[in-house]
Amino acid sequence: MRIRYNPQARPELAAWEYYIDEPERLRGRWAQQFARPQPMALELGCGKGGFMAQMAPAHPETNFIALDIKSEMLVLAKRKAEEAYAAAGRPMDNLLMTAVDIERIFLIMDENDRFGEIYINFCPPCPKCRQHKHRLTHPRQLERYQKLMAPEGKLYFKTDDDDLFMASLEYLRESGWTLDYCTHDLHREGAPVESPKTEHEEMFSRQGIAIKFLIASPPAEQEKQCK
Repeated sequence: MRIRYNPQARPELAAWEYYIDEPERLRGRWAQQFARPQPMALELGCGKGGFMAQMAPAHPETNFIALDIKSEMLVLAKRKAEEAYAAAGRPMDNLLMTAVDIERIFLIMDENDRFGEIYINFCPPCPKCRQHKHRLTHPRQLERYQKLMAPEGKLYFKTDDDDLFMASLEYLRESGWTLDYCTHDLHREGAPVESPKTEHEEMFSRQGIAIKFLIASPPAEQEKQCK
């Protein structure tokens, strides 16, 4: 998604206590940054923050981290989160945000940062062949996510793009992941888990585009170690 440059985005984020300005310094220590030691969840490419603004305030038992590459997106997500927590009447003590190129997530997180849920919602489809390696569900990325998954952790993926969805199913199979759930029309069939609608999801649904959704589990720990 293209978004207009906002010169005030970075200063506003830098002044916000829940924004991590230098995420590299927290590599392997993300769990220690929260008020309470509890399971963590990660959203890759949070965009304007609609998904996270619904999930994080509703689940104080989980610590959430939201990532996006653009400060202009993150500042919108920040504002939306502030509104959501205020409406819920609770402190924002289980959410952090930071800006990072998700293809380089290994620079800010390692195997000591473990997540029970990783969410990828409506990432760029990267349709050209030379772009495929940049897809967030590409095998190269899946290998990185494996190292961040807690035992019994799950990957949740939503998209409107048929080609990306079919390719992602193949990427998961090639990488040894287990497909726990799959639908090519989420709103017709209904989600088996909580799955708040994102801004993209609302837009595509109004256009009559079916939303694709899957849940997958990474290979077992012993399988990871053998590779």
